[in-house]
Amino acid sequence: MLRPTGLYQRASQTGALFAFWLSCLAFQPLQAEECLAYRADEWVKVGHVYDGDTVKLKDGRKLRFIGINTPEIGYDGALSEPMAQAARRALIALVEEHTHLALRFEGKKKDRHGRLLAHVFLPDKRNLQQQLLQQGMAIAVAVAPNLANVECYLAAEHLAQGSGIWRFPRYQGVETTQLPADVTGFQVIRGKVIRIGESRHAHWLNLAGNVAVRIDKRYSDSFTGQKHPTQLQDKTIQLRGWLYDNKGQKQMRLSHPAVLEVL
Repeated sequence: MLRPTGLYQRASQTGALFAFWLSCLAFQPLQAEECLAYRADEWVKVGHVYDGDTVKLKDGRKLRFIGINTPEIGYDGALSEPMAQAARRALIALVEEHTHLALRFEGKKKDRHGRLLAHVFLPDKRNLQQQLLQQGMAIAVAVAPNLANVECYLAAEHLAQGSGIWRFPRYQGVETTQLPADVTGFQVIRGKVIRIGESRHAHWLNLAGNVAVRIDKRYSDSFTGQKHPTQLQDKTIQLRGWLYDNKGQKQMRLSHPAVLEVL
């Protein structure tokens, strides 16, 4: 039990307990507002764990966890990323004692690969994404339109700073001028904005090192203040997401300001 200190030391035991009870009540709504509450839109059974964020269900469907990314396991002779096997083992440890998992769906139910997208809960109502983030086995990501838990997952991630994947430099932000020419996939990058532009449907940030960042206008209203694209000229920024190659240029899409930091 917590021992009362300061002002509470001068209060009666009954008063201290009452104050503690009030503080608990005040804390609970904050938690509910920050994170999507437990809800079972569908109950499923896991058949196989591919890695820390993707599983195969007993019915043959594949499930990709919303809001997190874990290191990739190498197949067909490719090397696994650091901590990939550890993240897989962490997920196995969380699910192996439970016959069913609860899925809560958001706006987009499947990705372009046909995989289910969901927030995943254990029968005791713990969110699996939060558990992996707090253990340092995953990094929080934002992929529109499933953005409801971005801030919550970032808060969970913060609890693991300095452990797990955060011990590796690639998660501290790789300079855009130092990126290998053939790099693609999930990256944490940082670089100076050398040009800002605008097309019919998007704002564009050109970073040193031939990297372009696209922010669709349908999401740009959430990029306010110093994070608005028009305010980033000559600023150094750090962001996280998936790099892809477009005619020799590395590009990344952003859909939520929480994954962009002005340094």
